[in-house]
Amino acid sequence: MSIKKLITICLAFLLLAGLAGCSSKPADGGKDEKVAVTVTVWGPQEDQSDDNGKWLQTQCEAFAAEHPEWEITFNYGVCSEGDAKTNVTTDPAAAADVYMYANDQIPDLLKSGALAEFGGNTLAAIKDNNSQTTVNTVSYDGQVVGVPYTANTWFMYYNKAVISDEDAKSLDTMLTKGKVAFPLSNSWYIASFYVANGCTMFGENGDDAAAGFDFAGDKAVAVTDYLVDLVANPNFVNGDVSTGNDIDAFFSGTWDYQKAKDAYGDNLGIAPAPCFTLGGEEKQMKSFAGSKAVGVNPQTALYAEHPEIAVALAAYLGNTASQQAHYDKRNIIPTDKNINVGDDALAKAQMDTMGYASIVQPLQADMGNWWTPAQSMGEELVAGTVTHDNAAEKTEAMNNSLNNPGVQ
Repeated sequence: MSIKKLITICLAFLLLAGLAGCSSKPADGGKDEKVAVTVTVWGPQEDQSDDNGKWLQTQCEAFAAEHPEWEITFNYGVCSEGDAKTNVTTDPAAAADVYMYANDQIPDLLKSGALAEFGGNTLAAIKDNNSQTTVNTVSYDGQVVGVPYTANTWFMYYNKAVISDEDAKSLDTMLTKGKVAFPLSNSWYIASFYVANGCTMFGENGDDAAAGFDFAGDKAVAVTDYLVDLVANPNFVNGDVSTGNDIDAFFSGTWDYQKAKDAYGDNLGIAPAPCFTLGGEEKQMKSFAGSKAVGVNPQTALYAEHPEIAVALAAYLGNTASQQAHYDKRNIIPTDKNINVGDDALAKAQMDTMGYASIVQPLQADMGNWWTPAQSMGEELVAGTVTHDNAAEKTEAMNNSLNNPGVQ
């Protein structure tokens, strides 16, 4: 263990021990005084608008009401989850105490020292209320650094007039019923087949940088062979519902819900990606998964003096009640397993995908090596230049490119 890591652990232990043992002390020998603080919170404009019931302000005020021991003044700032990395890392000490961010920004935010690690009851709640995949999206180097509140992943839309709910569990069955579009030449999607058969990116959990990509050997070649046959199937189409008017199923995320609704109307079905049959066994396709989360900035004056307030607020903004309100006001699909989304097929599909049909998109720096070789493999499959005769050679070439970029 490095000295830096040891020091970090010791400091975290001392902080947690101090927070656990401290209590409000009378300022005048017997009379308690409230702690007066200003808390800066950043979130997207949509969460602060009148049209959406000012979700952020409402939840913060509810938090303050639950903590009369703290006299809190909130200072709100507009910052989308996608802009958090840029805005926070510019000057972390002057940035928000609590802010919302997209999980793929974690390495950069940590590099700037702008994300605090969660522990104690907050960590326990994160683990209890979310799937392991969701927890993994906010984990880095053994630390959990965010309170997740919604996911970013893809799943399947289908026409129930052609493909039944039971049919939709098997890609092979679906292909006997109607036309299925899949963006095979898109590297964000093609991985789902390979990881289903044991190929890995940076180890089993995506957290082992030294492990690199393992798309070698029979497990990977078998998938390439399957994809050769998939492309040759007359009911397969590379793309999505926009590719043609007769598409009966396609794969995308929440952003294409309206497109699916327009295509299938009352016959719209939504479900996690299906299984496919390989070597006589059912293999579950697995989407890439990410999340949006609430983070705490340990470089601010508030954290230096009252870290318990910043941590408690972050935990509150991502708790069950706040996620329910987010879902009710903005249709932000929750990650919290305690929330019943009823007959909302869109929400259920996304939550189920995070539960069993996805892997975390790795946060490793070398993940950037994935996109071009994977896209090239998909494009060659669609073009027919990958065949059963050269599947092993092409698969090995992809694996070499992933692990040795720039080497011919």
